[in-house]
Amino acid sequence: MPRIASSDTLANHFLIAVPAMDDPHFARGVTLLCEHNEHGAMGLLVNRRSEYRLGEVFEQMQIEPEAPGIADDTVMVGGPVLPDRGFVLHDGGDDWPSTMRVAPGLAVTTSREILAAMARGQGPKRHLVALGYASWGAGQLEQELADNAWLTVPADQAIVFDLPVEQRWFAAARRLGIDLGQFPGYVGHA
Repeated sequence: MPRIASSDTLANHFLIAVPAMDDPHFARGVTLLCEHNEHGAMGLLVNRRSEYRLGEVFEQMQIEPEAPGIADDTVMVGGPVLPDRGFVLHDGGDDWPSTMRVAPGLAVTTSREILAAMARGQGPKRHLVALGYASWGAGQLEQELADNAWLTVPADQAIVFDLPVEQRWFAAARRLGIDLGQFPGYVGHA
């Protein structure tokens, strides 16, 4: 497997599922790649709601939510791998244990400490909590890209943190100048 140069990494890029993708885990999905190197890739879907609220995660972890409204935050489906493992994608801030920097001002953390801080209202200002993640082995993502399964574009934190979930797929594609509402079967959903 050829080594991926740091300039070729797709970390901090969106993988946007093409309209024809029929894999139920990724159809109409936007995945933020958190890591991409010669060993493979790891990312989090940012536009797929789970059936859980953050309060249920706190309860499971025996964390008492004190911050107003935090228990009502939506928890996302981050991907099909380890769906019971939690990930907090956030705007950086304090250095939390078990944190991987994705880009300046963007990190993913898996520690209990960040969730406890969020419950107290002391966590990162902008965050997305996801259960599970998406993963590709060495060369797998490159093959899927060659097969035109994905569109790629540099990530935009405003899409992740500020837009309603239903708008993220369309907004990510618009960064490429593509209007997914023009594809057959998707008209009227923009």
